[in-house]
Amino acid sequence: MLKDFYAFVIHLAENRRLLFSLARHDFREQYLGSYLGIFWAVARPTLFVLIMWAVFEHGFKAPPVVSDVPFALWLLCGFVPWTFFVEAVSKSTNAVVNNAFLVRKVAFRVSILPLVKILSALFVHLFLVFLILSVFVLYGYYPTLYWLQIPYFVLCSVVLVLGIGWLTSSLRVFVKDVGEVVAILLQFGFWVTPIFWSLHALPEKYRSILKFNPVSYIVEGFRDSLIHRVWFWEKPYDTAVFLVTTTFFLLVGAVIFKRLRPHFGDVL
Repeated sequence: MLKDFYAFVIHLAENRRLLFSLARHDFREQYLGSYLGIFWAVARPTLFVLIMWAVFEHGFKAPPVVSDVPFALWLLCGFVPWTFFVEAVSKSTNAVVNNAFLVRKVAFRVSILPLVKILSALFVHLFLVFLILSVFVLYGYYPTLYWLQIPYFVLCSVVLVLGIGWLTSSLRVFVKDVGEVVAILLQFGFWVTPIFWSLHALPEKYRSILKFNPVSYIVEGFRDSLIHRVWFWEKPYDTAVFLVTTTFFLLVGAVIFKRLRPHFGDVL
C-alpha cells in the first residue's frame, strides 16, 4: 500500500502541469457561459464576508466571544474552512462520474480526478483565506508568526478531503445514492463542527468525542493561528487524533478506489 501511495506521489510530481491545467479548466468551466464569468468566483465570497460583517457587527450587535475578538472574525475563522470542506467533498464525490470520458482512457490515471476537483475548489478557498487575513488587518489585528501555520491547516484540509474523495467518488460510480448520503452527512457535520458555537463551551466528556471530527481540528487551527496564538504542536493530542483519523480516511479511500477502479469502465 505504501508503495502504491509513493508511486501516486511520484506521478503527481511528474504530471503536476497536467494536474493544475485540469484544475484550472474545471474552475473556469464552472463559470463558463455567465456574463461575468470567473468574476463570480471572487464576488460571491466577497459578498458573503460583507454580509457576515454587516449582520453580526451592525445587526445582532453580537458581543465578543473570545479575548475581546469581534464575533464576525471568530465566525469567519470557522465558516471559511468549513465552506472549502463542503465544496471539495461535494465536487470530488462526483469527480469520476462527471469525467467518464477520461476514465475510459487507458493511459489516464483516474485517481487524480478527485484531486483535480479539490484543487479547483482550493482556488476560491485561498482567496477567502486572503480575505480573512485582510479583514483581520482592517480590524487592527496585524500579522504574527502564528499566521505562518495557516498553510499547514490548508494542507490538512486538502489531504483529508483527498481520502474522503477517493472513498466517495469510487462508491458513487456504483451507488447513485452516495451523493445524497454525502449531502446529508455534510448537513449533520455542520452542527457537530464548532462553527457557530465554541468547543470550549461543552463539557469535557463531549469535547473529547467531538475532537474525532477532523474538521473541528482545522477550524480550531484557524482560530488558534489568528486569535488564540497557539502553535499546532502545543496541542499534541489533538494533532495526533487528527493525523490518525486523516490517515484512516486516506488509506481506506485509496484501497477502495484501487479495488473498484478496474470496474469503472463497465458501469460508466
